[in-house]
Amino acid sequence: MPRVRSRSTPLLALAALSLLLAGCGNDNEVGDVSLGLFTTKDIKIESLTDPKVPGVTCHLSNIEADLDFADPSDSSLACRQTGPITPAMLADIDTSASGELLYRRSKSVLFKSLKVRRIFDADNQTLLYLVYSTKETSGSFKHALSSVPLWNTQAWQAPVSE
Repeated sequence: MPRVRSRSTPLLALAALSLLLAGCGNDNEVGDVSLGLFTTKDIKIESLTDPKVPGVTCHLSNIEADLDFADPSDSSLACRQTGPITPAMLADIDTSASGELLYRRSKSVLFKSLKVRRIFDADNQTLLYLVYSTKETSGSFKHALSSVPLWNTQAWQAPVSE
């Protein structure tokens, strides 16, 4: 007699795997704040160092819901200069309008991700760091922005006079 395979089996396996991975620690985690005794949601705070501009550190906060299939999309980002920023570092970054993806983490079994991008604003000599969710929530894509001015760094260039 042929064996009938359930269509829900792969989804159940994927859900079980996501729950296991949700419990895994994060090496960059610097804070974990519980949202209450009767909830499985926590605010996680991570420290991210820009791989090409190591003189910039960002702190990313977002909500993780350990027993849910999808985490909320809200997040916050604060980036600061924490070391030297040199012209050599900036020579190696993507200067396109969409910038460069620095960080990505899955937030759902249904293709939602949290991403951080670096964008260089050459006119204002500023590095912009954008965190955003790739899935629309309540009619909006959630995002936050932080900036790191190059003023008083080795990488700062005076504006060209016209």
